[in-house]
Amino acid sequence: MPEFMDVHHNMKGVTADQLREAHQADLAIEQDEKVHFKQAWADPDSGVVYCLSEAPSADAVQRIHERAGHRADEVHPVPLTV
Repeated sequence: MPEFMDVHHNMKGVTADQLREAHQADLAIEQDEKVHFKQAWADPDSGVVYCLSEAPSADAVQRIHERAGHRADEVHPVPLTV
C-alpha cells in the first residue's frame, strides 16, 4: 500500500494531548477509507504537524482528516524509504 506524509500548518502551541486526540480521531474512522495512520509528529513552536500513513490515495487521507476535523494543508506521496 502506498505511503503518504501530510502536513498541517498553523497549529502553533499544539500539546501532546491535542496531538494524541487528533491522531485517535483519525484512527477511529481510518478504515472507512482503507487508510492507516502510522505516526504523527508536531512542532508546537512552528505549529507544523506531520502524519505518516498508508492509504490507497492522497484523497483518501484528506477525506479522513477532513471528517476528523483537521484538514491537511499538504499531502505528499512517499515513494521511496530507506
